[in-house]
Amino acid sequence: MQKIYFVRAEWDGEAEVWVATSDDVPGLATEAETMEELSKKLEVMIPELLTENGYLDAGEISYEVLARKFSVTQATAVS
Repeated sequence: MQKIYFVRAEWDGEAEVWVATSDDVPGLATEAETMEELSKKLEVMIPELLTENGYLDAGEISYEVLARKFSVTQATAVS
C-alpha cells in the first residue's frame, strides 16, 4: 500500500496567508494567499522535497491536506 503524506494548512490571519507544513515531508514550509495557490505549490514542492531527501525516486505521490481556519463573527438579534 502506498504511503499517504499528511500536510497541515493553517490560516495566518495577521499575514493573511495559508501556511503549509508537514512532519511527513521534511523541509516543507510554504504559504499562499488562497488554497488554490497553495495546492499548486504543494504539487511541485512535495515531490521535489521527497526526492531531495531520498524518500522516493519516481512515481505517484499521495498526500492529504487538512486545512484549519479559526474565525470570530458577530450575530445580530432577530426581531
